[in-house]
Amino acid sequence: MRVALMILLGGVIGILGTVQVMNTLKDRNPMPAAVMHTMDYHMGQLGKALKAKQCDAAVVKHHLERVQSTAADIVPVFGVSEKEFVDDAGQLQTHAQEAVQAAPADCAALAVVMKPIGQACKSCHQKYR
Repeated sequence: MRVALMILLGGVIGILGTVQVMNTLKDRNPMPAAVMHTMDYHMGQLGKALKAKQCDAAVVKHHLERVQSTAADIVPVFGVSEKEFVDDAGQLQTHAQEAVQAAPADCAALAVVMKPIGQACKSCHQKYR
């Protein structure tokens, strides 16, 4: 009887501890993930436009502007002051700004401006993910 009671008590304490840990993890700062989800969404929309070969200039401009805006949020949101991280984020911002200024009017031009943005994202993710 005692063994069963101890097992039951251990299970209840384990469940309560797990709930507490899950609540703590849930309360973390959601902004870094939100920034990455936003960036992923807009890059994904641009990628879909390229695949479908439907690169409407106004839609492309909208998504490139959102990529540029979101890239500017990376350093303050992540709060990392490491020089290499700041430089990588700055490089992404530069490529995004150049893409917006280039104002690609067709899919070929969009592919050209997206390549350095994608490379900057990939480089950072390989280092910091």
